[in-house]
Amino acid sequence: MARYSRKRVLVTGGAGFLGSHLCERLLRNGDEVVCADNFFTGTKENVLGLIDNPHFEVIRHDVNFPLYLEVDEIYNLACPASPIHYQYDPIQTTKTSVLGAINMLGLAKRTRAKIFHASTSEVYGDPDVHPQPESYWGHVNPKGSRACYDEGKRCAESLFFDYARQHDLRIKVARIFNTYGPRMHPEDGRVVSNFVIQALRDDPITIYGDGSQTRSFCYVDDLIEAFLRLMHSPDELQGPMNLGNPAEFSILELAEKVIAITGSKSRLEFRPLPSDDPRQRQPDIALARAELGWQPKVQLQEGLEKTIEYFDRLLKSSARVSKVDFARFDRRRHAGDRRRAERQDYKLIGDGKDRRRGVRDRRGSAAGSHVTAFAAAE
Repeated sequence: MARYSRKRVLVTGGAGFLGSHLCERLLRNGDEVVCADNFFTGTKENVLGLIDNPHFEVIRHDVNFPLYLEVDEIYNLACPASPIHYQYDPIQTTKTSVLGAINMLGLAKRTRAKIFHASTSEVYGDPDVHPQPESYWGHVNPKGSRACYDEGKRCAESLFFDYARQHDLRIKVARIFNTYGPRMHPEDGRVVSNFVIQALRDDPITIYGDGSQTRSFCYVDDLIEAFLRLMHSPDELQGPMNLGNPAEFSILELAEKVIAITGSKSRLEFRPLPSDDPRQRQPDIALARAELGWQPKVQLQEGLEKTIEYFDRLLKSSARVSKVDFARFDRRRHAGDRRRAERQDYKLIGDGKDRRRGVRDRRGSAAGSHVTAFAAAE
């Protein structure tokens, strides 16, 4: 009877950084998992290790459109989460946050599924309160370059609470602070992935501003544990709830740690601070501690070592693949020349291009056979 007691769980954005770790954890817990992703920032490589699991399936789907499934729980993680990705198409980013929320809430309403929403610390904007508690309403620029993400997530939160009030949905809203770890997109432009890749390549490490701005970094395993605890908490605990590591580090401190762990020869390169970049970011996780009994366990040093190991393997693998692909391309490019040199059924016709010499097409007939010659382009 065990298979009939499995929960069927939908994870939107399931092939992304956080989504793939969540899918993996849910499968370990014995759930059936449906991963929905349009692969804008998620990658198939993130879930390759799960494909052979009979309780896992992948659907290529954009949450801007309705999805019709029968599910028990929904984790709504779908949305580009790094500035370089969400600013690429800001209108689409806002639509993904808002329409995606509406469509997933509609699915939860129809199936009466419990639904979890991955909001963000960016709803606090460039905060005037430090650290940021859930009661703080934020300081967001509604017309800045980051507004597509900040305001999109704020609107999604309001939709979740309206659906809970109006349709009695069981909702969970988490505000996620900076998270890092294996499977981060190598080109997402986030500070940890940027610093690690630059250090591994001995490239200059780019620091925006003077490096005094602070961030709090939570290792991915700790965050996924918090997701599950919040989802399985009593229905009365809706959120929003801050989830992150309250240990605060300056960007300069992070760069120095990465250089020390990698043994890199990278130098620091300072550039102008982007617009609306928060000066401080540190979660107040008193609510998570009290209600979930949760707090991060992985220290920054340990988490960075695991993350650096992942990116080191990724870079080495990419280098090998590039060499193989180049060699294959080179062989393909010259394969035609070798074939023409080895075979005798090619000649030059008229315009000097390689054409295949006429071959015989024997067709039986009452009177015998005839021969048709033709020249076909290669």
